[in-house]
Amino acid sequence: MVLMNVRRTGTERKPVFYGWYIVATCIFVAFVTNGARNSFGIFVLPMSEDFGWSRGTISFAAALGFLMNGLTQPFMGKLLDRFGGRKVIISSLALFGLATVVLSLTFHLLFLIFIFGFVSSVALSGMSLNNTGALLSRWFRRRRATVVGLNASGLSLGGLLLVPFGAYLLDATETLHIPLSFFGLDLPALNNWRLTWIVFGLMILVLSAPLAFLFLRDDPKDLALNPDGDETPPGMAAGAGARRIGGVLDTDRWADSLRSLPFWQMTIAYFACGYTTAVLSVHFVPFAASLDIGAQVAALIFALMMGLNVVGSIGAGILSDKFSRKNMLAVVYFVRGTAYMLMLVGVEVFGLGTPALLIFAMVAGISWIATAPLTTALIADVYGVRALGTISGVAFLVHAVGSGISIWLAGFLFDLTGSYTIPFGIAGLMLFPAALFAFSIKERKYSSRYQTPEATAAPVPVAGD
Repeated sequence: MVLMNVRRTGTERKPVFYGWYIVATCIFVAFVTNGARNSFGIFVLPMSEDFGWSRGTISFAAALGFLMNGLTQPFMGKLLDRFGGRKVIISSLALFGLATVVLSLTFHLLFLIFIFGFVSSVALSGMSLNNTGALLSRWFRRRRATVVGLNASGLSLGGLLLVPFGAYLLDATETLHIPLSFFGLDLPALNNWRLTWIVFGLMILVLSAPLAFLFLRDDPKDLALNPDGDETPPGMAAGAGARRIGGVLDTDRWADSLRSLPFWQMTIAYFACGYTTAVLSVHFVPFAASLDIGAQVAALIFALMMGLNVVGSIGAGILSDKFSRKNMLAVVYFVRGTAYMLMLVGVEVFGLGTPALLIFAMVAGISWIATAPLTTALIADVYGVRALGTISGVAFLVHAVGSGISIWLAGFLFDLTGSYTIPFGIAGLMLFPAALFAFSIKERKYSSRYQTPEATAAPVPVAGD
């Protein structure tokens, strides 16, 4: 009997590390919230038709939203560093869900600008990939880029499933027209795009927010655990773990990062990232329409791109945990730039429509969101996790500036020229210098992955060292 007990004890499976529950929750949060956010493109045409807005007008509202999201990201990252991810993410989810529902009441451009461009964008900053990535970086070290890549795949899954779902819902309820009133006050009649906003908002409030409340925790030490689920070394308290080896730029003051070269190499490249992804979120479906491709077909192509990006973001994370992160980041930028060039050549030179967009989707799909987990993981490796929320938030601010400029400029240039060739050409060309900036980062010199205890005792270098 004793032998049986020993044998049974020896074959007991190790419990699942709680950090994986955090990962799953963050994936679902990204799936629902970013899926709803990235569906804005399917609302461009129906809302423009209802209100008589030009492409440039509605693009301004969307651009302001992306820019505001970036401007508030450092602030939300600072709140996460100070109060923890659980409080910030849950409260942001509640506000974002309510704002999404309220978008169904849009009656004027200023209302859209306020709700989408300000309220919704500020809320999105609280549970952005930067903040959830910062939270996950505290739960994982050795598999940091892998789990942050998994987290980013939630955004891709949102595009894969929720964008075509929204397009289907718009089409299925195209003839919907239900007059509404509230305590004698006439409200805008419920139509297809208003109903779709309501459905997206309820998904956030009913599914995503409760899940975050149940499972999110701020730090493995709160549950007497170590990062990656590692065993506690003998003689140490539970949750203490082994001594963390930081990089030579490791800091608990976010402003220190601004005086170092790697930060600017990453963020300048991140500007190009924001410029070249946000323009697709808003203008891909209208671009397809300019090529006489239907909205549902365009949404399916967009979904294909998002589906492939699940593979790209996870694969890039896994590979960068084994090899150089900055090299993977450079490859991702180069591949995305190549995708833009192939699409424009297909459309402008060979007169292709759907085939050119399919080629773009297949090539760009593996690279669109892959930059986010790689950048977050690289920032964590270089600067540590103590001020990660703020530092990655500042980097995302630069990303958002690129997003806002690209969305507005694409709408403006379309109204001016009747074509998306120039704005998409600018986007594609920007990605090749971005690849060079990423490749030039001296990762082995600054990253904690390549440091030894003796190396961390050296003086902290400044920019240009």
